Amino acid sequence: MSGVDTVPDPHGSPQRPPAFDTSVPHSARVMNYWLGGKDWYPADRAMGDQILESFPEIVAVMRADRVFLERAVTFLVRDAGVRQFLDLGTGLPTANNTHEVAQAIAPESRIVYVDNDPLVLTHARALLTSAPQGATEYVDADVRDTDRILTEAAATLDFSKPIAVSLLGITTHLEDDEAYGVVRRYVDALPVGSYLALCDCTDTSDAIVRAASRWNESASPPVRLRTIEGITSFFDGLEVQPPGVVPALRWRPGHTDIGGVKDVDLYGGIGRKV
Repeated sequence: MSGVDTVPDPHGSPQRPPAFDTSVPHSARVMNYWLGGKDWYPADRAMGDQILESFPEIVAVMRADRVFLERAVTFLVRDAGVRQFLDLGTGLPTANNTHEVAQAIAPESRIVYVDNDPLVLTHARALLTSAPQGATEYVDADVRDTDRILTEAAATLDFSKPIAVSLLGITTHLEDDEAYGVVRRYVDALPVGSYLALCDCTDTSDAIVRAASRWNESASPPVRLRTIEGITSFFDGLEVQPPGVVPALRWRPGHTDIGGVKDVDLYGGIGRKV
């Protein structure tokens, strides 16, 4: 996932991102490599292979992130009746993107994707097309630029009705002193009955801690692992939906998954604004 510009301006506001440097590994493209995609460069593959050497479980973590997305969106549309989504940090398109899952259940669903990686946005505009009954739009912005994103999203989403905001693999790229404030600003802008879906990596094994350290030596943007309690804190003030903040693959598994679930260093949950 991406959507975070690591170069703030001197006054503290996120700048527009520069054109991407293919010689510097980037999280969205490395993730695409790990998931078997084709939208990466040699530097991304080299970094991906380095991480795989020390933490081969990273592929399972990335797949678990996609599984969580599918389950979360399915729950939000089918069980919670949500028809509007603000997807922060879109990442490179793969299978079962937010609009595909949502519109397969409710074709009238409206989705706004947000990212600031030029490659991500180029592919998104080409591949993430909407069902005719609904809408799919894109905002090119850093997730910390909340005012701009909310303003542009309001052209597609009705902020008088419930909206689900999703941040999957995004808060790990934000410092603690800004991450909780950023998430809170989005939640505060939503009407009662809206939802926050959040999932991210945790410092729950020595292997992922070592992998994160290696990543931060030469890749972009940097990652910051949080404790399980740190992930749970994003839902403060919200009504956390069952089964709570849990390992991603244990969040509402299907009948065929029960008994075969292997925990990975990735926790997530959904909270309702009340």
